[in-house]
Amino acid sequence: MSKTKPLAPILIAFLIVDALVLGAAGSYYLTTRSMTKKLAQVEAQKPENIVKEAQAKVLPTEGYTTKLKWGGLVKKLVEVGAIDPAKYQEIYKSKTNGAELLALLETDSDQPIMINENSAYFLVNTLWALGLTQKSQVLDEGPMRTGGTDTGNFASTGGWTLGTKAAMELYSSEELIYLTEEQQELVQKIAANVYRPCCGNSVAFPDCNHGMAALGYIELAVANGLSEEQIYKDLLAFNSFWFPSTYVEMAVYFQQQEGKSWDQVDAQKALSYDYSSAAGAQKVSQAVQNVPGLKSQGGSCGA
Repeated sequence: MSKTKPLAPILIAFLIVDALVLGAAGSYYLTTRSMTKKLAQVEAQKPENIVKEAQAKVLPTEGYTTKLKWGGLVKKLVEVGAIDPAKYQEIYKSKTNGAELLALLETDSDQPIMINENSAYFLVNTLWALGLTQKSQVLDEGPMRTGGTDTGNFASTGGWTLGTKAAMELYSSEELIYLTEEQQELVQKIAANVYRPCCGNSVAFPDCNHGMAALGYIELAVANGLSEEQIYKDLLAFNSFWFPSTYVEMAVYFQQQEGKSWDQVDAQKALSYDYSSAAGAQKVSQAVQNVPGLKSQGGSCGA
């Protein structure tokens, strides 16, 4: 049996040196990677970069697409006199993707209900027409009727001039969407939890255009079986494009106060009175007013 020859001293020394070099290189790599990560985290926390990230998440360039499709809804609104095609033509014919939107007045469509910078105005008006016209427990039994003010004198009623019929002739007049009694109650529940920064009232008191539009969408979404969680997410996206500066501020607020990026924020919480009412949005704005890059414009019922 042959004996194994011992390693030469030179070879042993080489292996030791090699191991030390590899260990040092590995340690240097890990240290460098850790430092790079920390620097990236510091860079991301700079106020101007927080604002940029907030803008990208609140107002994505591709817009926000819901799970619902228009179907024949817009055509129905034309048929019952809630939308005057001539007035819509005048407003939208020269807009980006105007022809695509105007086609909804005449035909059923598989086009998804979505919102971006170009479609936000069309969406608020069309959902406004829906919320105003749809037979609704919120409209018939809520503060729009019982609050002591003439129902026709609210911004959401007196302000609607895009139909062939008068607003109060349209008001809660057509069952465009079938809702059971249980679904009507769910609409009421969700509406009571949703605010917008132009007003102090929830969607259960839809006295302005955005409130009436939100009511119309809630009714459509509930009728189509969307979950409450999904409906809140959709409405938060709508509010974000309707009031962009308000919700960019809100995203920065949540990042700074709670360490949450916009996609981690609970939509129902963001839509609550504490954040999305006129008073709530003002408090948020004041809390982030010194952050560079934010441009506060406040809420407005103008589309």
